[in-house]
Amino acid sequence: QVHLVESGGGLVQPGGSLRLSCAASRSNDIIDRVDWYRQAPGKQRALVALITSGGGTNYGSSVKGRFTISRDNAKNTVYLQMNSLKPEDTAVYFCRGIVRGNFYWGQGTQVTVSS
Repeated sequence: QVHLVESGGGLVQPGGSLRLSCAASRSNDIIDRVDWYRQAPGKQRALVALITSGGGTNYGSSVKGRFTISRDNAKNTVYLQMNSLKPEDTAVYFCRGIVRGNFYWGQGTQVTVSS
Protein backbone atom coordinates (compact mmCIF):
# COMPACT_ATOMS: atom_id res chain seq x y z
CA GLN A 1 0.00 0.00 0.00
CA VAL A 2 1.37 3.37 -1.02
CA HIS A 3 1.33 6.01 1.70
CA LEU A 4 2.15 9.65 1.18
CA VAL A 5 3.03 11.59 4.28
CA GLU A 6 2.81 15.36 4.65
CA SER A 7 4.69 17.26 7.32
CA GLY A 8 5.62 20.80 8.20
CA GLY A 9 2.29 22.32 9.10
CA GLY A 10 1.70 24.42 12.16
CA LEU A 11 0.73 27.79 13.54
CA VAL A 12 2.37 30.86 12.06
CA GLN A 13 1.75 34.59 12.27
CA PRO A 14 0.61 36.56 9.23
CA GLY A 15 3.58 37.32 7.02
CA GLY A 16 5.42 34.24 8.21
CA SER A 17 6.64 31.19 6.35
CA LEU A 18 6.26 27.44 6.47
CA ARG A 19 7.63 24.63 4.36
CA LEU A 20 5.49 21.56 3.80
CA SER A 21 6.90 18.22 2.69
CA CYS A 22 5.28 15.30 0.90
CA ALA A 23 7.12 12.00 0.84
CA ALA A 24 6.31 8.35 0.24
CA SER A 25 6.65 6.11 3.27
CA ARG A 26 8.52 3.53 1.20
CA SER A 27 11.58 4.60 -0.75
CA ASN A 28 10.73 2.46 -3.79
CA ASP A 29 7.35 4.21 -4.26
CA ILE A 30 8.66 6.81 -6.67
CA ILE A 31 6.40 9.84 -6.83
CA ASP A 32 5.81 11.34 -10.27
CA ARG A 33 3.53 14.36 -10.50
CA VAL A 34 2.44 15.91 -7.18
CA ASP A 35 -0.42 18.27 -6.57
CA TRP A 36 -0.85 20.25 -3.37
CA TYR A 37 -4.43 20.94 -2.38
CA ARG A 38 -5.93 22.76 0.57
CA GLN A 39 -9.29 22.66 2.23
CA ALA A 40 -10.55 25.35 4.56
CA PRO A 41 -13.52 24.75 6.88
CA GLY A 42 -16.76 24.82 4.93
CA LYS A 43 -15.01 25.07 1.57
CA GLN A 44 -14.17 22.65 -1.19
CA ARG A 45 -10.71 21.25 -1.63
CA ALA A 46 -8.78 23.50 -4.02
CA LEU A 47 -5.60 23.04 -6.02
CA VAL A 48 -2.74 25.17 -4.76
CA ALA A 49 0.23 24.08 -6.85
CA LEU A 50 1.53 21.19 -8.87
CA ILE A 51 4.86 19.88 -10.06
CA THR A 52 5.41 17.34 -12.80
CA SER A 53 7.99 14.59 -12.79
CA GLY A 54 10.12 16.80 -15.04
CA GLY A 55 9.92 19.78 -12.70
CA GLY A 56 7.28 21.81 -14.49
CA THR A 57 5.15 23.83 -12.09
CA ASN A 58 1.83 25.62 -11.94
CA TYR A 59 0.16 27.66 -9.20
CA GLY A 60 -3.27 28.81 -8.16
CA SER A 61 -3.80 32.51 -8.61
CA SER A 62 -4.21 33.13 -4.87
CA VAL A 63 -0.73 31.82 -4.05
CA LYS A 64 1.27 32.79 -7.13
CA GLY A 65 4.35 34.75 -6.14
CA ARG A 66 4.14 33.63 -2.51
CA PHE A 67 4.34 29.83 -2.70
CA THR A 68 7.01 27.75 -4.41
CA ILE A 69 6.73 24.06 -5.16
CA SER A 70 9.90 22.04 -5.69
CA ARG A 71 11.14 18.50 -5.59
CA ASP A 72 14.22 16.59 -4.51
CA ASN A 73 14.21 13.43 -6.57
CA ALA A 74 17.08 11.94 -4.58
CA LYS A 75 14.89 12.11 -1.50
CA ASN A 76 11.69 11.34 -3.40
CA THR A 77 10.16 14.36 -1.68
CA VAL A 78 8.16 17.36 -2.84
CA TYR A 79 8.14 20.62 -0.94
CA LEU A 80 5.77 23.55 -0.76
CA GLN A 81 7.50 26.68 0.48
CA MET A 82 4.89 29.13 1.68
CA ASN A 83 5.93 32.74 2.28
CA SER A 84 4.00 35.88 3.16
CA LEU A 85 1.27 33.77 4.68
CA LYS A 86 -2.16 35.27 5.17
CA PRO A 87 -5.03 34.27 7.45
CA GLU A 88 -6.92 33.10 4.38
CA ASP A 89 -4.21 30.50 3.78
CA THR A 90 -5.46 28.68 6.87
CA ALA A 91 -6.51 25.18 5.80
CA VAL A 92 -5.62 21.54 5.85
CA TYR A 93 -3.04 20.97 3.13
CA PHE A 94 -2.99 17.68 1.27
CA CYS A 95 -0.60 16.29 -1.26
CA ARG A 96 -1.79 14.03 -4.04
CA GLY A 97 0.84 12.10 -5.89
CA ILE A 98 1.03 9.71 -8.81
CA VAL A 99 2.87 6.50 -8.03
CA ARG A 100 3.07 3.87 -10.76
CA GLY A 101 0.19 5.49 -12.61
CA ASN A 102 -2.22 5.75 -9.68
CA PHE A 103 -3.21 8.72 -7.52
CA TYR A 104 -2.68 8.62 -3.77
CA TRP A 105 -3.57 11.19 -1.12
CA GLY A 106 -1.71 12.03 2.02
CA GLN A 107 -3.49 12.44 5.34
CA GLY A 108 -3.17 16.21 5.39
CA THR A 109 -1.37 18.70 7.58
CA GLN A 110 -2.96 21.70 9.28
CA VAL A 111 -1.70 25.18 8.52
CA THR A 112 -3.05 27.97 10.70
CA VAL A 113 -2.15 31.59 10.05
CA SER A 114 -3.15 33.76 12.97
CA SER A 115 -1.80 36.42 15.25
